[in-house]
Amino acid sequence: MNGKFTHQLLAWYDANSRDLPWRRNSTPYGVWVSEIMAQQTQIDRVVQYYGRWMERYPDLFSLAQAHEEDVLKLWEGLGYYSRARNILKAARLIDDQFAGVFPTDFADIRSLPGVGEYTAGAISSISFGQTEPAVDANVLRVFSRLLDMATPVKETASKRNIEAAVRDLMPDERPGDFNQAIMEFGALVCSKRPSCDECAVQVHCLAYENSTVGERPILAPKKKTLKIEMVTGVLVHGGQVLIQKRQPDDVWPGLWEFPGGGIEEGETPEQALVREYQEEVELDIIPGEKVTVVSYAYTRYRVTMHCYLCHLPNGDAPEPVFNEAVEGGFVMPRALSDYAFPAGHRRLIEFMRSDLRFSDFLLDS
Repeated sequence: MNGKFTHQLLAWYDANSRDLPWRRNSTPYGVWVSEIMAQQTQIDRVVQYYGRWMERYPDLFSLAQAHEEDVLKLWEGLGYYSRARNILKAARLIDDQFAGVFPTDFADIRSLPGVGEYTAGAISSISFGQTEPAVDANVLRVFSRLLDMATPVKETASKRNIEAAVRDLMPDERPGDFNQAIMEFGALVCSKRPSCDECAVQVHCLAYENSTVGERPILAPKKKTLKIEMVTGVLVHGGQVLIQKRQPDDVWPGLWEFPGGGIEEGETPEQALVREYQEEVELDIIPGEKVTVVSYAYTRYRVTMHCYLCHLPNGDAPEPVFNEAVEGGFVMPRALSDYAFPAGHRRLIEFMRSDLRFSDFLLDS
C-alpha cells in the first residue's frame, strides 16, 4: 500500500461519509463526547443521545458544573455507565487543571479519565490535525484484511502492526479525515459481512487477493456466557414505591433500583424476594402478583429477572434500613422517570406503564 491507497480512501470518504452532527463542527468537546458515546453503541443511537446531550451540556463548563445524578439520567439507556461517570470526572479535571480549555497535547488527552489510545488519537487527529492513529474495531477489521493477518487481531503484536501501518499511510494533511475514513469504511463496506464488490481499495487488499476475506479477522475465542436468575420487587405502600441507590463499588454504581438479588439454589423467586428484602432493607414483605420476566445482558452475563409487586403485612408503616445502598426511600410512581435505572429495572418500569393492570397505580398517581 502507498499514497494511492490514501488518496482512494479519502475520495471514497468524501463521496460516501454519513452526515453526523459531530462532523459538522469538529470541536474537541464534541468529538470527545461522540467518541465516548460510540463505545459499544450503534451510531444511530449515538446521534439521538448526542443531540440531547448538547442541548443540556453544550460545552465543557456546563458539564463540569453538572450533578452526577443528572448526567446518569441523561445517559440512561446507553449502558456502560462508567463512561458517563468518567466523562464528568474528565470535564471537572479539565476545568481544574487546564483552565476549562480542552488539552491539545496527546499525552494530556490520554490522561483524562475514560480516554484510551483510540479516543485520544481520534480527538488529536480530528480536532487538532495531529498525525495520531485512531485504531478501533472497524480499523482492526479493515487492516486485518488489507494485510491478510493470520494472527488474532486483538493480540498486542497485531494491534501494534496495524497501528504502524495506519501511521505510515496517514497524510500530513487531513489526518482526522483519514482516521474517520477507515472507520467509516469498516462500518459501511468492509463490515463483518464485507461488500467486496463495492470496495474502493480492493486492489490493495491481500485477503481479497488470497481469497481469505471470510477468514479475517481472526478473533480470540469467546468467553463463556454466564446465566443468572434474579428477582426484584416493587414494594407498594401508601401509593408510593421503594427505590434505593446502588453503592459506588457495586455493579451500576450510582443508579437506582428496586430491591432484590440473585435466586439461590433451592429457592423459588418468591422465597428469594422475601430473603433479599430482609437482607437489603430489613423489611418483611409479602410477594404479590408477578408483573413480568425481564431478560437482559451485560458484559458476558445473561440475566433473567423475575419481577413482582409486593406489599407490607397488615399495612405496617415501613422503616427501611439500607444495608446495601447509599440511600433510598419511597417515591411517587410518576417520579420514577426522574431517576436513572439500569436497563433491567428501566424495562420493568416501561412494561408496567404499558400494562393496563397497573395503569391506575402508575399513570394516575
